[in-house]
Amino acid sequence: MSVSEISPADLRILKQLQSSGRMTNQELAEKVGMAASPCWRRMKHLEDSGVITGYQANIDRKKIGLGLLAFIRVKIDSHSEEDAQSFEQEVGALPSVIACYAIAGDADFLLQVVAKDLDSFSSFAMEVVRRLPGIKEMQTSFVLREVKPLDVLPLEGI
Repeated sequence: MSVSEISPADLRILKQLQSSGRMTNQELAEKVGMAASPCWRRMKHLEDSGVITGYQANIDRKKIGLGLLAFIRVKIDSHSEEDAQSFEQEVGALPSVIACYAIAGDADFLLQVVAKDLDSFSSFAMEVVRRLPGIKEMQTSFVLREVKPLDVLPLEGI
């Protein structure tokens, strides 16, 4: 599904699901001003086409003991496709890495990492991340306060 195929009704559905993914189809249909059956068909189409990739609960990381949030900028030695894929596979298997991005600029990858505290982060960074294949350099930035954490995607103007 391309951006041009997303209708205003689809956008209303997506906006409602981003704010509350637990509502019933009937509740969703009422909120977006549709009958239940067409609403369900549109939602199913959004799922089948990959626009909706899943449903999950938003969890307060601090309340479950993950008080530290950091970003690690990583440079790798080699920029071959094979080495980059190897690095990506290794990082993908690390539960403490909650997001990883291949980036342009003075680093190759940006890792978003959670940890219990500074000591556990230090162990993870030095014993796990530092030993990943092809690491040339890494630089960490610690989050002092989340000003605007990822919550919902902007759907206006699409």
